[in-house]
Amino acid sequence: MTTPKIETETALPSGFPTGIVDKPSRIVKRRGLVFALSLVTILSAGVVLSQVLQPPSAAKPLPLLTPATTPPTPAPPVKLDTLMIKTGDIEQTVEAAGKLQLYKYADVNAQLSGQIKDVLVGVGDDVKVGKMVVDITPTQQPAKVESNRAQMARMQAELADQKAQMDFAQLQFQRQTQLKAQNATREESYESSRMSLSSASARVEAINAQIHQLEASMKQDEENNQHTQVLAPISGTVVTLNARPGQMVNAAQQTTPLMRIADLSKMTVQARVAEVDVTRLRKGMPATFTTPGYPGKHWSGKLRQVIPVPAEGTGEQGKQTFYNVLFEVDNPDQQLMSGMSTQVQFIVADVPEAVLLPTKLLGKPGADGLYSVNVVEQGQQVSPRKLQIGLRNQQHVQVLSGLAAGEQVLVGPVPTTLLKQKPPGAAAAASASVPTSGAQALQTLTTHQ
Repeated sequence: MTTPKIETETALPSGFPTGIVDKPSRIVKRRGLVFALSLVTILSAGVVLSQVLQPPSAAKPLPLLTPATTPPTPAPPVKLDTLMIKTGDIEQTVEAAGKLQLYKYADVNAQLSGQIKDVLVGVGDDVKVGKMVVDITPTQQPAKVESNRAQMARMQAELADQKAQMDFAQLQFQRQTQLKAQNATREESYESSRMSLSSASARVEAINAQIHQLEASMKQDEENNQHTQVLAPISGTVVTLNARPGQMVNAAQQTTPLMRIADLSKMTVQARVAEVDVTRLRKGMPATFTTPGYPGKHWSGKLRQVIPVPAEGTGEQGKQTFYNVLFEVDNPDQQLMSGMSTQVQFIVADVPEAVLLPTKLLGKPGADGLYSVNVVEQGQQVSPRKLQIGLRNQQHVQVLSGLAAGEQVLVGPVPTTLLKQKPPGAAAAASASVPTSGAQALQTLTTHQ
């Protein structure tokens, strides 16, 4: 027997939409789907967070560390301003300003009066010793030369006459001498012949003396005529020229030379040294200098002389005293010129391969005469050192004891962080409040949730 299926159907009013009946069931299904998606998302985020917080080197999650086993966090190193000690050469010098001067020169003058006919050189020309540089026409009249020659001829004739008279007197004296030996002449005749011989001989000697004097005068005239060609006294360069063609010159009254010739292959440096420093200088001491015309280039020489009197314009009342110090420098390329200004350094002492410390780091000496610096050792340990110094200049000082090459010297004061040590428990207490592993962080996150 078949049981009939009874379907109950709720009667609805006519015109009521049938879709409203299914709406609650669809809302329930939608809420369930949203809840499922949210759950999946939360679970995925938890997995990812656990993987991120897990240490990469651990194969299994590490157990949570207790605050008692947390290692202290080391303090970061302090950045220090240090300078490494090096070795090098050091010099102690005396500085002075100076000028370049000519070392060897000669002034050319006229040796006879006359008129300049020609000038054969100019300023800057190189000349050799013995070369003619000026030609002069003498003002001496040619008649004087002829007069001297005529006078010489007349005196030669007088000399010949006196020699003849002397020969005759010699014969007379010999004859009287023979007669006197035979007692055949008077004594007066003998003495008269002897006197005549002596007189004739004296006149001959006087004429000879006059002839010699005239010959010397004529020789001087000839030499003067040769001096019409003025020759260079030394080899060098013409640095000044005062002669010009047509100019009259007077050999007896010369105030200005015709020209000046100088050897420019070597120059003299004249430095003005203060009286407080000049006592430290010695002959033969090395010296160097620079000049503004050639920046960065140095020349050297050796001290030749200290002028023992004050330089001109110094040493007066109210003025500082300076002394001139001279030394020479080679100038083969003639780059240096007279009148250039120089900055000179006289090397008083020098030490090669010395331990050097910058002068600005030296400070003031203590009561014992030693200087103090701070040396940075391993582990940023700062220790004070006492230094004994030697030579000193504006840039460096020589360290005799207390420092070695390669050590680090602290520049400035010691940082306060190195003067006070932090207590060990402070770092541990600070680290206890910070999560130490990914698992602990995840546990903390879960607890808050």
